[in-house]
Amino acid sequence: MKVTSKSDSTGGPLSIQARLASAIRMQRSRLGVTQEELAWRADMHRTYIADIERGSRNITLRSIVNLAKALEVSVASLLSVASEESSFPPLEAGPGATLEIPLGEILLVEDNATDEELTLRAFKRVKFANPVKVVRDGEEALDYLFRRGRYEKVASNRPHLVLLDLKLPGISGIEVLRQMKEDKLLEAIPVVMLTGSQEDRDVIECGRLGAKNYIIKPVDFEAFSRITPKLNFHWVLSQPASGRPKTQTG
Repeated sequence: MKVTSKSDSTGGPLSIQARLASAIRMQRSRLGVTQEELAWRADMHRTYIADIERGSRNITLRSIVNLAKALEVSVASLLSVASEESSFPPLEAGPGATLEIPLGEILLVEDNATDEELTLRAFKRVKFANPVKVVRDGEEALDYLFRRGRYEKVASNRPHLVLLDLKLPGISGIEVLRQMKEDKLLEAIPVVMLTGSQEDRDVIECGRLGAKNYIIKPVDFEAFSRITPKLNFHWVLSQPASGRPKTQTG
């Protein structure tokens, strides 16, 4: 995805760091707080804030969440201020942010319609642009992942991330995970389990089988932001007209 934006004084495009720096300075000025106070509020070092405001430091997803809280705005509002274009540049969820990353697909395996909607709303609130493919049971998830049955002719790449409900009708989430990790084409895809309770004993088994992490349902953006730095996954924010991530079902 190629990033375009307005130009700086030298005629070159403004980087994501420069645009975020401007937005953060603007919001800090609105509150009338110093860099030191903002650093204290966001639980960051003052020099880290100074570097961010100079546009000289890459910023992680978790740092954006912390800064938005400290500046008393939503993540979506902070990013909207930073962007004057129709779409917001991609951010890497971890150190070393890059400006050109493909839109990685998320496969959401969720049989509960309410939990599915809450997850999609969480992404919608921050204008999460990655395409989301929704399937509703373990059998369909395996068909989609292995490109068989009605998905035999699907030409797109495999998902970059799987959000997998632990409790599924028929084939369980654990069995889907086991089959993924036994396949050479699928084993590298990070899997995050969705569970109703952290006390679920099956969560431990999922970790043993290779799941990267788990999220307690319903999924919210902060929970997602806490785990993404540990995943080989790039997320992208945008401002589409509908404000809803591109979702495919069935």
